[in-house]
Amino acid sequence: MQVEEKGGEYMRSKRKSKIPEFKSYEEEAHFWDTHSFTDFEDELEDVSIVFDLQKPKEETLVLRIQKKIKYSLENIAKSKGISISSLARMWIMEKLHSSRI
Repeated sequence: MQVEEKGGEYMRSKRKSKIPEFKSYEEEAHFWDTHSFTDFEDELEDVSIVFDLQKPKEETLVLRIQKKIKYSLENIAKSKGISISSLARMWIMEKLHSSRI
């Protein structure tokens, strides 16, 4: 970066980073696994991250189904580690997406 000062133009030297250039994510992961980021605080910058973990539902749909179908849905949802509502919503969205012309 060039800086003009009284009496002429001077080149301001940049400090060389203590954080090396990485050839892969694995190499970078190993570096951060074996080093503390606190040793590099003067080289890091703050960033803002916003997570929307629970997007509110806009509408509610009440659906009546036979017990046998509900139990089947519950078992499949449980095997996938999700709720029965999430499974039903996912399947409805998949069907709607595949039905678009």
